[in-house]
Amino acid sequence: MNKKALVVYGGWEGHDPKPCAELYAPILRDKGFDVEVSDSLDVYLNTEKMQALSLVVPIWTMGKITKEQEKGLLAAVASGVGIAGWHGGMADSFRDNTEYQWMVGGQWVAHPGNIIDYQVNVINHTDPITAGIQDFWMHSEQYYMHVDPGNEVLATTTFQTEIAPWVNGTVMPVVWKRYWGQGKVSYCALGHKVTDFNVPEARELVVRGMMWAAR
Repeated sequence: MNKKALVVYGGWEGHDPKPCAELYAPILRDKGFDVEVSDSLDVYLNTEKMQALSLVVPIWTMGKITKEQEKGLLAAVASGVGIAGWHGGMADSFRDNTEYQWMVGGQWVAHPGNIIDYQVNVINHTDPITAGIQDFWMHSEQYYMHVDPGNEVLATTTFQTEIAPWVNGTVMPVVWKRYWGQGKVSYCALGHKVTDFNVPEARELVVRGMMWAAR
């Protein structure tokens, strides 16, 4: 029996939610998942559907989530459903919902200089998400985040900017994994636009994060 994955997209259009869903849904199907794609947060209210999942892929920047929708998602993850996402689609989703942010393990707060060139440094070369991936460059937003010290960090980036020189030298997590109850949580800060995933390493980190998180 195939594992079930749910891709939920919406929110701010600037992060290409639908094109990102259209990129990753077929990849998940190729990996053997039955994939449902939804553009409504109400899907989180369906307890039976949520509990039957192996994986949730959230692609929802900003916006609002009701307490009931949030509870449905968090309860599913706590019960063992994996969750894996990227950039603002997972870590700048619901700015009023601190328990959701606790589950994710971080929250976006800034990207000094907007679209810039920066390096991603892999710091764990044995983890299944990052094994065999070397340091690489991105031309995109470099996310400055408030992060949970309990995260297991797999890749980082170092800030060097004239826009906010007081953060220069700050080493910021880019890829991490963690648990929420019984559920695995995987996050990658890359992916401002769907074209960011033309960088093979960026796409591979997201796909491997999904595979790790899925139960």
